[in-house]
Amino acid sequence: MATGLVSHFVAMAGNNAWSNHRLLTACKALTPAEFAERRTGFFPSLRATLNHILWVDIYYIDALYRDPTVLQRYNDPPPDFPDARQLYNVQRQSDRRLVDFCERQTDASLAEGLSLPRPNRTPPPSSVASILEHLFQHQIHHRGQAHAMLSSTSVKPPQLDEFFLAGEEHLRSDEQRLLGLPQR
Repeated sequence: MATGLVSHFVAMAGNNAWSNHRLLTACKALTPAEFAERRTGFFPSLRATLNHILWVDIYYIDALYRDPTVLQRYNDPPPDFPDARQLYNVQRQSDRRLVDFCERQTDASLAEGLSLPRPNRTPPPSSVASILEHLFQHQIHHRGQAHAMLSSTSVKPPQLDEFFLAGEEHLRSDEQRLLGLPQR
């Protein structure tokens, strides 16, 4: 079993997968029109916000896996799944890749430097740990906005903060099994 920082990132990747599952499962109850309806947030709709999360996930996860084609795809149009059902399946695959990546890390690999390619500049390398921290923060930031947007619909937003604490295992264990995540 992983310990220390590796264990933390494995837990964060699991939380990310679980939170995306809960949020997108709730969004599946929306019609495509409701999913795309204009709402208040950094992005103008649930559709735009959740597709943005997926696009950034794909970019960062491909970069973490050191995919040599990541820069070629950087300027490709971002995904634009018109409903949560289609988006759910692709997001789940992306989340699994992130969990798998985190499970294979060591303290040494987390300290390695990695440059995130950009079409217009070459940024200095960041540690893999810093990139993961940034990615998780990005996901939490936009998922929170999507959660708030969902509260303006007829669908009740799901709880997203029952993942880490003892005594709340029964609130997450079925979904963890469904997603192939270790029980916490």
